[in-house]
Amino acid sequence: MSGDTHPGQVLARLPEPRGELTRIAIVADPHVATEATGTSKLLEKTLQHFTAAIDDIRGREFDLVLSPGDLTKDGEPWNYRAVDSALADLECPFYAVPGNHDVPKAGDEHETPSVQRFISKYTPGKLPYKLSTEGVDIVGVNTAGTADRLLESHNGRVTRDTREWLTDALDPGRPTVVLAHHNFPPISDQIAAHQSIDPEMHLPPVMEDPEPFADVLANGDVELVVTGHYHLPATGTYRGVREIAAPTTCSFPQAYLSCTIGPTGTTIRQIPVADAHGLEYGHHERTTASPTSAGLTAIAAARLASFPLVGSSEQSPER
Repeated sequence: MSGDTHPGQVLARLPEPRGELTRIAIVADPHVATEATGTSKLLEKTLQHFTAAIDDIRGREFDLVLSPGDLTKDGEPWNYRAVDSALADLECPFYAVPGNHDVPKAGDEHETPSVQRFISKYTPGKLPYKLSTEGVDIVGVNTAGTADRLLESHNGRVTRDTREWLTDALDPGRPTVVLAHHNFPPISDQIAAHQSIDPEMHLPPVMEDPEPFADVLANGDVELVVTGHYHLPATGTYRGVREIAAPTTCSFPQAYLSCTIGPTGTTIRQIPVADAHGLEYGHHERTTASPTSAGLTAIAAARLASFPLVGSSEQSPER
């Protein structure tokens, strides 16, 4: 679909952050694969969906594009090249943080580029990082690891060094959006709750030791954390910090987010990157792939039926 006229469904209306008008596109978990097919991620369509998102973004007035990671299937050099090609004509800045599939892992059968290569391509030149626009501060954090950290695990964790950096970098007087890949416990708990419906569903990797990270963000008056990882829209509040989990472009519900920050608050909309037939196909493939992917699809469908997940009056359901 062209997508350039789709207004998007309202996922959330938030009283904070608020500030000068800033429009941000959020593209999560594209898992770009050019030499693989199948799975609930629709690997053979991942580049098509990612490109559709970028093309749609180019037709709108965004100030910048953010990604909470998993740009590639598993960090393959050829898939990174495909990502770079898709981004080549994007006129507004693109910044990302790595996902667990973007960094080296012990089971890789290829030479995964180092996190330093990711930093040079998709950040302002360092990680963690802070970008200050007229309207909002953007802070990017690596939860996914490196060749020396979390090599044997797809779980996430924020290091003490990063927490200390955040303590100095966060400005409580400025509206702030933090970008990270892994989720806080309220989002993970929503996924785990589905096991009461289907005990065969497995919980995807989680964030380890999340409390110190969340406390640093709360002490810095961070109004919003944007994550990805679970491939579905969700929201929750942890230790006073609001999290919005973005859907993926690769599998159902095949979408990206539009985040508009203004003087009265923030509105987040979900914009599809596939037409009705493509969404039906994505739903079918994800529900039939495995109990885990079927469970995640059921959760995604329930969230879509409950939009907006949260409103400024806090009257909308969080689950």
